[in-house]
Amino acid sequence: MAKVLGMGNALVDIITRINDDSILDSFGLPKGSMTLVDLDTSNYIHSETAGMSKSKASGGSAANTIHGLAHLGIQTGFVGSVGNDDMGRFFKKDMEVNHINPILFRTMNETGRAIALISSDSERTFATYLGAAVDLTAEDISHEIFEGYDYFYVEGYLVQNREMLEKAIRLANHAGLKICLDLASYNIVEENREFFMSLISKYVDILFANEEEIVALNEKSPEKSAIEIQDQVELIVIKMGAEGSFYISGGEMVRIGVRPSNPVDTTGAGDLYAAGFIYGHIINHDPETCGKMGSILAGRVIELIGAKMDESHWENLRRELKSLAD
Repeated sequence: MAKVLGMGNALVDIITRINDDSILDSFGLPKGSMTLVDLDTSNYIHSETAGMSKSKASGGSAANTIHGLAHLGIQTGFVGSVGNDDMGRFFKKDMEVNHINPILFRTMNETGRAIALISSDSERTFATYLGAAVDLTAEDISHEIFEGYDYFYVEGYLVQNREMLEKAIRLANHAGLKICLDLASYNIVEENREFFMSLISKYVDILFANEEEIVALNEKSPEKSAIEIQDQVELIVIKMGAEGSFYISGGEMVRIGVRPSNPVDTTGAGDLYAAGFIYGHIINHDPETCGKMGSILAGRVIELIGAKMDESHWENLRRELKSLAD
């Protein structure tokens, strides 16, 4: 079976439930966004939310997707950069425990962390200190990293190092891997529109985005934006939250509904959707079935706090996916 290599910002997620969205304003964080902060600001937000319910897990967008694929029985690896600290060791151990091959570079900076502030309506707002995650450089990326893999899944958040991101995608492309790019938060897409469009047109096979991100990329409605871009990729997949998703392939647009659920926290919904979709693609299902598999995973993870699920949930999900495939 095909193997998937992921690359992204290696972060430890600190999931924090907030009672009042006004605290987001006090931190200067637009609700629903991913905002980069420095270490002092990250520590300040962490201390100001000290009395709130919190949990910790290895995270980062691509890492969440790779975790999902690993739990579905796909052989996976992950490329990232962490610090030589307790959080870095926590991240590596979590990869290994979940049967993911960690290809981690260590630096002197502290391991990155993303404080995910979960509103009462389940929307999540990230204050992200990238730390050691941004120390991954073009010099770290070599042909050998991609040997033995068939898919390369990469997050758009890595755009802070354009040279490294483009080199990784180029080498993966040259090695014959299928390139899957998931766009970053809408504000990051707006700031890097031309660069993303260049990557997409040159290398990308499967493009994932949510409705805000695709609008930020092409400045039109999600449907019109996707239609205009779709001739540059094999598949374009747009995640529309409570409205489901749609994909366009070969000029055909197909809409996919959501899995009925009781949302608590939307953290990881898009990441797990991508895991389900890629899993379906690996086992040779049509894109509509792939989308339904993505919706099943996304619909389940939003019923829980954080982007990770325990084995009992995964066991049920594997059965659900198998019944859909049959």
